[in-house]
Formats: sequence, C-alpha cells, structure tokens
Amino acid sequence: MSTAKQSQSPFYDSQSFYDEMFDKDSSVRPHYSQVHRLFDRMKPAELGMRQQAINQRMMEEGITFTLYDGAQQEPLERTIPFDYIPRVIPKHEWEVVDRGVKQRTKALNLFIKDIYHKQQIVADGVIPRRMIVANTYFRPEMAGLTVPGDVYITASGIDLIRDEKGRYYVLEDNLRSPSGFSYLFKGRTLMSELFHDLYLSCSVQSVDRSLNCFLSSLRSLAPNGNSNPLIVLLTPGSYNSAYYEHTFLAQQMGIHLVEGRDLVYKDHKIYLRDLRGLRQVDVIYRRIDDQFLDPLTFQPDSMLGVPGLMNAYRAGNVAIANAPGTGVADDKAIYAYVPDMIRYYLGEEPILHNVPTYILTRKEEREYVLEHLHQLVVKETSLSGGYGMLIGQSATAKEIEAFAAAIKKEPSRYIAQTTMKLSQAPVMVDGQMTPRHIDLRAFALMGSDTHVIPGGLTRVAMQQGSLVVNSSQGGGVKDTWVLNR
Repeated sequence: MSTAKQSQSPFYDSQSFYDEMFDKDSSVRPHYSQVHRLFDRMKPAELGMRQQAINQRMMEEGITFTLYDGAQQEPLERTIPFDYIPRVIPKHEWEVVDRGVKQRTKALNLFIKDIYHKQQIVADGVIPRRMIVANTYFRPEMAGLTVPGDVYITASGIDLIRDEKGRYYVLEDNLRSPSGFSYLFKGRTLMSELFHDLYLSCSVQSVDRSLNCFLSSLRSLAPNGNSNPLIVLLTPGSYNSAYYEHTFLAQQMGIHLVEGRDLVYKDHKIYLRDLRGLRQVDVIYRRIDDQFLDPLTFQPDSMLGVPGLMNAYRAGNVAIANAPGTGVADDKAIYAYVPDMIRYYLGEEPILHNVPTYILTRKEEREYVLEHLHQLVVKETSLSGGYGMLIGQSATAKEIEAFAAAIKKEPSRYIAQTTMKLSQAPVMVDGQMTPRHIDLRAFALMGSDTHVIPGGLTRVAMQQGSLVVNSSQGGGVKDTWVLNR
C-alpha cells in the first residue's frame, strides 16, 4: 500500500494527470518512497547546492545542446536543463516496455527490408503504395541492396507517453539517427555520484553494459565477419546541435570521430586518413542525414559526406548504421500502420499501442480533423524535434486557420492525433516539487540480438503547462531508474 503523504506545495496538482510519484489521493507510490523521503527532508539550501554542483559539472564537461534561433546571428550553446529528481519505474512495468519496444523495432526492421526488396506488404494491400514511393525519406537507391545482417536500424529511439490512466503509448519512432544517448549516460553518472546513497539504496538497474552492447551491435555489421573492424562515427562537425553527443559516444566506445573530409573512396572501399596512411573503414555510424551522405548519389552540393560512399556500400565493403532510407519507417504517416506491420510480419498483437491517429488523405478523417482542430495535435509528417506542430488546445485562431489551409492544400503532408494527457513528474523549482509533463525515449540497439537500454531518457517540458519536451524547444531531461525489484 502507498501510505506516505505528500508534504510539498498544496498547489501541486496530482488530480488532472497521471503523476509518476503521487497517486490520486496524494500518497506516494511505493516505488518512489525512498526518493520522496530524501527530497522531502532536504532543506532548500542543500537542494540549491546540489543543483549548483550539477550545473557546474555539466559546464565543465561540456554537456551542451546548441539552439538555433532565427532572431539571433549566432547559435546559442547551453547546458541542457537537468532535473535531479529521478523518474522511477518498477521492474514489472519496465519488462512490458522492454518487450514492446523489441517487438516494434523487429517489425519496423522487417518492414524496411521488405519495401526495398519484394514490397510484399504493399502487394497484400496492408499499406498503400503511394505512401511508400511518395515518402520524403524513401531512397530508390536502396532497392535490392543487401544490408549486413539485414539490420537496417542499429540504433532507434521509440518515444513513449502515458495517458491519464498510466497506460503507455508510442508517440513516435525515431529510426534515422536518434539523439539523447549522451544525456542518458551522463545523467546516470551525475546522479550516481551526487546522490550516491540514494542510488545504491534503490537497487537501480545499471546502464553500464549498454555502451558495450552499442559497440557490439556496430561490430556485428562488419563486412566479411571481420573480428576487429575499424569503426568511425561520421559527424557533420562542431556546429551541429548534438556534437557533444558525437564526441561522447566516439570516446566511450573507442571509435574514431570523423568528418567527411577525413574519409576517402578508393577501389570501392572507404579509407580513413590518419598518420599511418590510409586504413580501410569497415563500419560507419553516421550522424548526418541521408541526403548529405554521398554527393555523387544524393545532394550534389553536400560538403558533409563522402563522394563514392554508396558505391562502396553497394559493393559490400562498408556498413552504414543506420542504413540509408530507414527514415521511410519513422515518417509520421507510416507510424499509423505500425500496429498492422506487427500483425503482418510477426503474427502478434502489439504490446505497445499507438496514439489514435488520423490519416488526412482519407476524406472522412480529414473532414473530422478540420472541424476539430482546436482539440487535436497536428504534425507535419517529415519534421521532428517539435517543429511543424499545432497543439490545438493552446493554439490561436490564426494558427488554427493557417494549419487548416495547409491541410486542405496538401493533406498528405500532415497527420492529426488525439491530444493525450501526458503524464507528469515532479521537478524541483525553487526548493519546491512542481509537476511538469514528460515523455520517455526508449533506446533499442539491434545487432545479433536486440538490447533496450534500461530506463532510456526521460524528457521534460520545463515550462509549466507545456507539452513540448524536445531539447530543441527548450525541454530538459532527468535520469530514469528502473528498479531491480
């Protein structure tokens, strides 16, 4: 039974939304009891010192995110807001998430393989052909190409939310180059050091082996079964918003951090230029978009990629993670069909359900959405990071009118979803526990098997009442603890 009573501000509302720490009667959920006990008894001065220590560590270690604002001439680099009250998930609850994410990524991987080969799911009428061939991220260059181990999505980030009853739903699938790994691992390091006793007493599942799993997944892609492959992380460079993450992952996995100019194509192979001359590259973990990968195949004026890379890839001499063309499966319109993919490819019912979604190329659904825009969330199918969205409940009449016109003009560019009452969790603001809306990015690493990092990354809408958790929109993060019991 949960008996501990909330001693925070009477303005803390745990009635309107599902609250991760507090039940409807303001009692503390059992799996949060130790966390609540610690923060409830800490004095504001001590809390302030802990926050200052975290901020200082983040600055010293360069744990930053770059924001681009059209009103500013220079990009703004800042530390990502980090809240030190961990999100706590009991073991039995996480086991369902783990199975659901594995099931979903397996079906998505099979779907990507299918559409670049037989397109059986299209022939059987499960998904309309136009949704594939007209998709912004569909790459005809990948048709018929053999991918190492048939693994297209080595690293994926599946965004989950909870409704007012605490049920998990999948909000989005991120399959191209999902970000947030570094915040997950660094957040854990900060919490295990600065709240050491609490961390040990809660018996939290470790994430330490997950970086080894990531490296093993990349190694498993090496052509010809090379047991000691040369792996590089291809970054757009230091001006990229996630450059800190690129450097962190390369360091932690012991792989080379490179830009396109560091690689050269020769004899259908890719080589790394270094002090020892040219060394053949076996696996490229890319953090640049498809169109910039190879100017000879995709965008001809790209300065970020490697001319000839796709020729080496077609020849089977280098692996690319994630495979080009995976974005076709994280398109927001394709998202609506993932439950059908799971049934089609796996013969199973989905463990994790989608948020109810409207396909706007369907006349009846489009008409309904246009009449109820003030109640729904509208998203542009090809955008991410919180861009191209309308949140009807908080939108102005002018914004709703603009989206209505855009939908009528080009309905295939948008989807609409039911507005979910995102769950909330307490964050510390001026020494008081204050509720903020959250989601959860669950990371799956696919190789010879699939590993889901315990807990993933909890993202926080730092502005009161906001539903937007994306870092690019000012969102923050908190450590996520999966218990061993």
